[in-house]
Amino acid sequence: MITKLNLATHPFRNRTTPYLLAAGLLVIGALGGIFAVSQLYQYSKENEIARKQVDDMESEVGRLKGEGAKVQQQLSPHERELLIASHRLVANKTFGWSRLFSDLESVLPGSVSASRIAVQNIYRDGDRVKAELEFGVLSRDYQAVMGMIGTMNNSGLFQAELRGQDRQESERQTYTEYTLRLVYTPAYGYSTAAADEVAQNPAGGAAQ
Repeated sequence: MITKLNLATHPFRNRTTPYLLAAGLLVIGALGGIFAVSQLYQYSKENEIARKQVDDMESEVGRLKGEGAKVQQQLSPHERELLIASHRLVANKTFGWSRLFSDLESVLPGSVSASRIAVQNIYRDGDRVKAELEFGVLSRDYQAVMGMIGTMNNSGLFQAELRGQDRQESERQTYTEYTLRLVYTPAYGYSTAAADEVAQNPAGGAAQ
């Protein structure tokens, strides 16, 4: 005789497994918490070490600046001139002259031609090499020159300022020479050229 059992009269009575699962989850959570705390402590320790190193470097930079100022105060006027000249020489050798001429050509309109470039100063501003130039251009179109100055100032490479203009007349034509003051900052990513490239003439009729 086969007896059919009603399983509803025999409910699940294995109460050990839920407790084991809960205990396992509790252990995993505790281990995760311990790991997170240890990592937080490690990061905090590394940050403290890095902060101390930065403070030490700032103190060293301040000390070196103070010593440099003391040394410069002890220099004679002639020695100071030699120091300035040596800094300019270093900047001159790392300045990209061919890049300057290419950048000038890119902002010159067709109705404007370069007539002369006079380098007044080359210096470092942070990690950038800059040049102060006196730049002469020839044109019969005043608006074209003004447009060129605007293009220069918007290029991120030049700071241009009109300093003067001289009207020239000949038998065949009348034109004006405009004198500009330029501060040139080469763009990042371009290799620098040797200083002897300054002997080259820029494109577009520019003369040294």
